[in-house]
Amino acid sequence: MRLLQIDAFTDEPFSGNPAAVCLLGGPAEPEWMQNVASEMNLSETAFLYPRQNAFSLRWFTPEVEVELCGHATLASAHALWEEGVLDKVESALFDTLSGRLAATRRGDGIEMDFPAEYAQPCEPPPGLLDSLGGVTPVAVARNRFDILIEVADEATVRSLRPDFQRLGSVAVRGVMVTARAGNELVASGVDFVSRFFAPAVGVDEDPVTGSAHCCLGPWWAGRLGTDDLLGRQVSDRGGTVGVRVRSDRVLLAGKAVTVLRGELLG
Repeated sequence: MRLLQIDAFTDEPFSGNPAAVCLLGGPAEPEWMQNVASEMNLSETAFLYPRQNAFSLRWFTPEVEVELCGHATLASAHALWEEGVLDKVESALFDTLSGRLAATRRGDGIEMDFPAEYAQPCEPPPGLLDSLGGVTPVAVARNRFDILIEVADEATVRSLRPDFQRLGSVAVRGVMVTARAGNELVASGVDFVSRFFAPAVGVDEDPVTGSAHCCLGPWWAGRLGTDDLLGRQVSDRGGTVGVRVRSDRVLLAGKAVTVLRGELLG
């Protein structure tokens, strides 16, 4: 079985978000896929195999299966084109736990059609703000997966040092902390910054999170008055996500680069 490691939402090796992509001939047992994901020990490992007009696609963290993942979908589409499974002019169609997803080549990048995940205002769960160092939120909201916390400025996002043990006890898949981009990034076209923490599913900090931008895009579109945005996730590795909000869908754009290619024997 072919196995690739691909850095997503970047065009430079060893940046962006690494995902493992396992190209299968047919269905596999969930327990086996979970074991492979634990062995890879990346934030996500993707498993895909061909069906009639699309590819079955599932995503696993080192600890659990998840319902939606952007960077591993980007990596999967990149793998299909790079390995010659799909012609470069064909779109990649995926059947997932979040329905049919599509990825299309746009110039030297990839654009993905994902569901919008709107967040509604909520009270922060007990212990959440303390686990983030007592951060003072501008707003707190929640969608079906995660909690969004907007803070005052980019510097606050960058300076966060969460207590991951405490944060992992909060009953939510992940927490995105976001702010308007500072002047330097705004000058380069970036609209907002974010970080994403998910210790409850085995990922203390995700380097670049496509699924979070399904929420961040609509959130900032409403605040900035534009449906076409550019987000920068300011983790140590960092990455950039283009976002176009289209009603109940979000188009996510990014690049990817393969850093490892091998065979899975187990």
